[in-house]
Amino acid sequence: MIGDEPVVSATAYEGVAVIHVTGDLDEDTAHLLTEALVTAAANTSGRIVVDLSGTGFADSSVLHALFHGQKLHATAGASFVIAGPLQAAVLRLFEVTGSNRAFRVADSLETAMTC
Repeated sequence: MIGDEPVVSATAYEGVAVIHVTGDLDEDTAHLLTEALVTAAANTSGRIVVDLSGTGFADSSVLHALFHGQKLHATAGASFVIAGPLQAAVLRLFEVTGSNRAFRVADSLETAMTC
């Protein structure tokens, strides 16, 4: 673990499932996000938002979890949106890997709820 311990929580707001992630995620803790995404896919047929605005660090295992979640939600016919603003290290991960083009990323949770 690099820094802040991760907390992954899920809420629902007006038919939108929101997964809030705070702290740092890496290969040892990305399973927390994967588990939340799998649960959301099983219980949501509408939009899912993954709020990464409180995540200071993420590695490639987090991208793997996000791609898996996006695939699960697409199969279920649900929209999949990542909410920011993304912290510098997370934004860099998305940019360096080119995955910023593979996800719908909104600049805020409010925007992600409706975009």
